[in-house]
Amino acid sequence: MDGAHGGVMSVEYSGAGVLELMASAKNYNRFLADLVETALRGSQTCVDFGAGDGTMTRLVAERGLRPACVEQDAGFRERLRAGGFDARAALTDFAPGSIEGAYSLNVLEHIEDDLGALRALRAAMAPGGRVLIYVPAFPVLFSAMDRLVGHVRRYRRAELATKLTAAGFVVERIAHADSLGFFAALAFRLLARGDGQPGESSIVLYDRLAFPLSRLLDRVTGGLIGKNLFAVARVPS
Repeated sequence: MDGAHGGVMSVEYSGAGVLELMASAKNYNRFLADLVETALRGSQTCVDFGAGDGTMTRLVAERGLRPACVEQDAGFRERLRAGGFDARAALTDFAPGSIEGAYSLNVLEHIEDDLGALRALRAAMAPGGRVLIYVPAFPVLFSAMDRLVGHVRRYRRAELATKLTAAGFVVERIAHADSLGFFAALAFRLLARGDGQPGESSIVLYDRLAFPLSRLLDRVTGGLIGKNLFAVARVPS
């Protein structure tokens, strides 16, 4: 489940349908919200970079954080505002050094100049601020679904760490997630036919049955393998 969380590409965002389907992945979305809560605990200000339709924004808000949103898609931005969230079109709409915490979930892989995006995020963040980045992993898994939702790349661990460092962050933790998902995505890559559009029933089935088991397996593998990759990094004090 690499879902397209952030509609950062354009108003004609190609993965909007998949984004809506991913709202049904309750365990997966809860896991992401838990990651955000743990990484940004104590942050007074928080930004959801690539907030999409607000599925994760709402879940994060339920955990006591109050995210402001960066979202290029005008339709999604209006939906976020209607839900009571501060939604802006760009990171430059925030004062430099004003953000204590930020997260970006399944967004960076859509952006051609991902290093430039990380540098813009770094410029908006306060000294000591933390960021959580969550992206699809392993280029070998790149499939028709990645193309469908507008992915430019899937990440290697070293690549993500290098880009965060080049942007001015200090990487505190980096690990893979969803061990079983690696093998499911590999099978999809090798065997699937068609346009890469997943069905809601397959998403729900994986989320309910396989994803909880995959999270248990992640503890055994120690984050060495998985369909996704996440990093927690901070701005030097």
